[in-house]
Amino acid sequence: MLRRLHPDQPDSFAFTPANLDWAKAQITKYPEGRQASAIIPLLWRAQEQEGWLTRPAIEAVADMLGMAHIRALEVATFYFMFQLQPVGSVAHIQVCGTTSCMICGADDLIGVCKERIAARPHELSADGRFSWEEVECLGACANAPMAQIGKDYYEDLTAARLAEIIDELAAGKVPVPGPQNGRYASEPKGGATSLADHVAGRAALNASATLATGIGDTVKRIDGTEVPLRAPWLGKGAAPAAKPAAPKADAPKPAAKKPAAPAPAAPAPAAAAGSKPEMLAEAREGGADDLKMIKGVGPKLEALLHRLGVFHFDQIAGWTAEEIAWVDENLEGFRGRVSRDGWVAQARLLATGAETEFSRKARKEGLYDE
Repeated sequence: MLRRLHPDQPDSFAFTPANLDWAKAQITKYPEGRQASAIIPLLWRAQEQEGWLTRPAIEAVADMLGMAHIRALEVATFYFMFQLQPVGSVAHIQVCGTTSCMICGADDLIGVCKERIAARPHELSADGRFSWEEVECLGACANAPMAQIGKDYYEDLTAARLAEIIDELAAGKVPVPGPQNGRYASEPKGGATSLADHVAGRAALNASATLATGIGDTVKRIDGTEVPLRAPWLGKGAAPAAKPAAPKADAPKPAAKKPAAPAPAAPAPAAAAGSKPEMLAEAREGGADDLKMIKGVGPKLEALLHRLGVFHFDQIAGWTAEEIAWVDENLEGFRGRVSRDGWVAQARLLATGAETEFSRKARKEGLYDE
């Protein structure tokens, strides 16, 4: 299936403050130079925030991870869990159409979606509140036919029951997920034939449905406000220390504490890695070189280099290992790009007026033409 970005895109994307904190914490899970490993969770968080994955969101995540935009686009277009077009503001319904569900009536469920939502998958309903698609096996074959709505499974569906669920969602209600025909989980439709003692003492709903109903809104998208950030490796979200036990009634009162001595001043931050190369306040006479002819430097990174004081190929060509380390550390959002893409070797050629394979291609194809 060909997956393309939607033709109508917003102008920009930014994580909410809570989601930005979450995203930055995820990046720290990976060693220096391997931040791109966080691409899937960050794209997913962006989709949860916006409802679908926009081009500005994909590019913003790529910039956070120091990745070329095309690499992030490759991930977003490969995995079908990423929605590349707007979805319903209330719910996006994913109907399983694989063998078991197909045999048990998935076509009837799809017929309801066509009638009640839109004639074609991935189209919004007239009010923009619902959308639908047919998906591959969701692994609930014993409870076919079924659909995933939000984060939960609605199983043992009929066309009539799916229509009722859509009505409930439209009215602001959250239908109880799980089997919709009275089954507890995946036991035979005629009733359990084993574990009778367990059946007699079980809760009204199975564990998954109990958890979902406890949340109270299972179609709500994650926006960073659900629970505190859990990043114990950074000292964030760790369990609070246990409170000391209250003194016994007959215990003598502790002596008054002396005023605490002022805390010592925090040590100065360690110097950044490497040493800062000589920078320029502005480009020399004749104007700046086109730094985008260096593979790995795009318009945003060129603008950042100008802010740092880098305008010419011969500046980059002369960087030492220590200076490369400093620049790599100070390219916010693009850390590690100097050494990873071999800027110095490219700049040495370009400074002499020669061309690299990339610069020839860039000029020939007008990669950065306005």
